[in-house]
Formats: sequence, structure tokens, C-alpha cells
Amino acid sequence: MLRIVSVILVAGAVMIFTFNLVEWYGTKNAIPRFCKDPDGSVQRVREILTKTNPVGEGVKRPYIVAAKLIFLLPQHDQEDVDAYIFRLQQHLAVECRW
Repeated sequence: MLRIVSVILVAGAVMIFTFNLVEWYGTKNAIPRFCKDPDGSVQRVREILTKTNPVGEGVKRPYIVAAKLIFLLPQHDQEDVDAYIFRLQQHLAVECRW
């Protein structure tokens, strides 16, 4: 019984550490990368959410990077695109200020 409890405690500690590490990485490393061109990133996110083929025949990398922003700051349930874009702009404004 003690062995099972210790395994559960270790697994829980590892999970908590992992979640905290991912959150730290998102706020300290990943989000600040978008500060070079926050308006362009937000515009590409809008295109990804509203167009069926946002890239067309163009370069795909900027859209892949913008999709990462959607992953880091996901859209809430029942949140329309305009409200999400506004929330995304506000978040980037806070994170990108010097």
C-alpha cells in the first residue's frame, strides 16, 4: 500500500512540475517571440480562423508560427473570432511591453 501511495505521489509531482515548466516556457520563451511583429501575428491568426485556405500559394512558415500562438493562448468555448482576437491583442500588449 505504501508503495502505491509513493508511486502516485511521485507521478503527481512529476505532472505538476511538467505543467509548471510548460507554463513557464510559454510565458518566458514562446510568447515573447511574437513581440517582433505582434500585429502581423494577430492578422495571420485571424486569417487562419476565418479563411479556408489562408496561405494560398505563399510561404507557410509565418502561418505555422501564428498557429502556435493559437495553441499557446487558445480560444474559449463559444468565443467569437473578434472577441478572441481582441483578447489575443491585449495579451500580447501586456507580454510585449518593455
